[in-house]
Amino acid sequence: MGINVSLAPSRHRGLTGGLLSLTLAVGAAGCGPMAGPEEAPETLGVLRAEEQSDNGLSTNGLSTNGLSTNGLSTNGLSTNGLSTNGLSTNGFSTWFNQDTASAEVVMKYLVRCALPAGQTRTFTNSVTGVTYTWTGSVGLAPGWGSGLAATALEQQVVSACLAAHVNKYGVSIPFSVLGRTAQGAAIAYTASELSTFSEKEACFFGNLFDGSGIYAANDQNSLNHRESTSRGCGLSSNVPNAECSPLLHVGTCSSLCERAYDGGEAKPYYAKCTYNGKEYRPITTRIRPQDLYKCGDGVCQFTESCGTGNSYDNCQADCGTCSP
Repeated sequence: MGINVSLAPSRHRGLTGGLLSLTLAVGAAGCGPMAGPEEAPETLGVLRAEEQSDNGLSTNGLSTNGLSTNGLSTNGLSTNGLSTNGLSTNGFSTWFNQDTASAEVVMKYLVRCALPAGQTRTFTNSVTGVTYTWTGSVGLAPGWGSGLAATALEQQVVSACLAAHVNKYGVSIPFSVLGRTAQGAAIAYTASELSTFSEKEACFFGNLFDGSGIYAANDQNSLNHRESTSRGCGLSSNVPNAECSPLLHVGTCSSLCERAYDGGEAKPYYAKCTYNGKEYRPITTRIRPQDLYKCGDGVCQFTESCGTGNSYDNCQADCGTCSP
C-alpha cells in the first residue's frame, strides 16, 4: 500500500501520540532555489493525507501529547477500544484537550492505520464544541476498532504504522507501506506499486501503548554524507537523527528482522523484528528513486542547504554559497 506523506498512499497512514513527539517539523531549506515535493497520482496501496501544512506526524507530538508519555495508555482507547464508547470517555477527552492540535493529528493517523477504508470515527469535543471525523484506510486493528481492548499485536502494528508516517520535513511525499495486520492478513499491494516504489527504505516496529519504545531500521545501505531523503526518519545515515526522537534508529532490518514468506515465496516485507529480546510485528516501507537526493545533482532540494562543501547540509554545487 502506497502512502503520500506530508505523509501517505492511496490509503492513508500517519502517526502521533508517543509518536506525537514525532510531529513533523519543517526542515531548513537551502539558500538557492528549491525543488518541492511532487504530488503522486492516487494508486492502489498508496495512502494520501489531506493537503495541509501539518499533515504528518511529528516527533514533538509523539513525545509531548502522544503515545509515548501520556497518550494511548491513559486516554482510555487502549482498553475501551477505538469506538464510539472509547471516544466518549472522560479519559479520552482529558487527553485530547491537553493539546487539541497535536491530538487531532495523532487521531487522524491512528484511525487511518487501525480502521479499514470506508469506516470513520467521529468525536465532538465537549469543551470546544468542535466535531472531528477521522477516516480509516489500512485496517490493521479490526478488533480494537470494533470496541475491544487492543491486543499486543494490535498495539505493535498500529505503533509501527504511526512511526512509518513520521516525516520531519512536513511535506507531502508518497511511499509504500507493507506488512501484515494484527490478524496476520497481508496489506494489499501490486506489482506496479513495487515498481513505482522501487527503493527499499526502512522497517518500523515497537509499541507506543506500553512504553516499549518505537524503532526504525534501514532496509538498505546507510546514506552517505552527500545523500538525503525527503522523509528523513526511516532510511538514515550512520549518524543518529535527534530530530526524529522518540523514534530511535537501531541499525538494519536484515540484522533485526525475519523476512515474511507465503507458500515458500519471500515477500517484500518483514514478518517480525526483535530488539532488546522482544519481538514486534513491523511495518516495512518503500519509496520512489526520485525521493532520494544527492548533493551535486544540480537541484537544491528542500533537504539540502547552501555552503562551501559537498555534503547535503553544506552543498555548494546545488544550493550555492550562503549569503552573508
